[in-house]
Amino acid sequence: MQNILFYQDAFRAHLDAMISDKNPETLYNPIHYILKLGGKRLRPVLTLMTSEIFNCDYKKALDAALSIEVFHNFSLVHDDIMDDAPLRRGQKTVHEKWNINTGILSGDAMLILAYQLFENYEPNTFQALAKLFSKTALEVCEGQQYDIDFETREDVTIPEYLKMIEYKTAVLVGAAMKMGAIVAKASEEDQNGIYEFGKNLGLAFQLQDDYLDAFGDPKSFGKQVGGDIIENKKTFLYLKALMLTSEDEQQQLKHLFSLQPSDQTEKIEAVKDVFLSSGSAEATKQEILRYTTKAFSVLETLNISKDNQQLLKQFGEQLMNRKV
Repeated sequence: MQNILFYQDAFRAHLDAMISDKNPETLYNPIHYILKLGGKRLRPVLTLMTSEIFNCDYKKALDAALSIEVFHNFSLVHDDIMDDAPLRRGQKTVHEKWNINTGILSGDAMLILAYQLFENYEPNTFQALAKLFSKTALEVCEGQQYDIDFETREDVTIPEYLKMIEYKTAVLVGAAMKMGAIVAKASEEDQNGIYEFGKNLGLAFQLQDDYLDAFGDPKSFGKQVGGDIIENKKTFLYLKALMLTSEDEQQQLKHLFSLQPSDQTEKIEAVKDVFLSSGSAEATKQEILRYTTKAFSVLETLNISKDNQQLLKQFGEQLMNRKV
């Protein structure tokens, strides 16, 4: 298995080769724009890495990895429209740079392009990849709808929130790894095992993303810090703070989440103070550790070398301690 930078470079080269001038430019230029913005390339790297863990040349998994990345970016384009987000990876979002209609249509085209990439595999592999992809894509949509529903609900529970981020984010990480195992023709048991590893790692990743949204460095985070607070999103931080505070403090926090001031700075800082003083921020860190540990426990069940188990564990530890 190669290091992460190797897979990132290999994937970037494959992505660059895929991007070509196509008409109408007004449809394809936004696709090229979002794909070229960069990002961590976490999911395609996991696809390539997993294929090699199961003794397959990573090059065979490049199209599956690209499919995952195209789908992920499709979901970001549409999420940004729903959230009216101004920035993505430190740059203008697609709908801000162009317009909402272009964002919707270019996103739709990306979903179709993601499916087309499976056509480069033999029938059995194509069927397995497409079946997993369809299941995962629908779960991502369900997770997004849960997220929207939670905005107008006052009775969201932590288990409900964890289910939402599992569907919206974690299943795609699990699918990215399982796709690598499918291309490598790993056993069904190992395919399911690596999926569970990825899913739990994805839960840790999203909880870390929630934490960094409030407490990250805006220069390295690449998104507007405090965005979830501005949008009054009921994240793990918020729900845990409600559990850990007095009734008066709960009302204060709920009041803050009912406000939409013209200057959001004071609101963001006030909410962050509650997250810290209540112990919610620390509890979120512990939850990140819990899911990362749960992912690591799966590694013992996989038919892979001890060295590869250790490399996957190191990857998870790096993810848990990330700053961006």
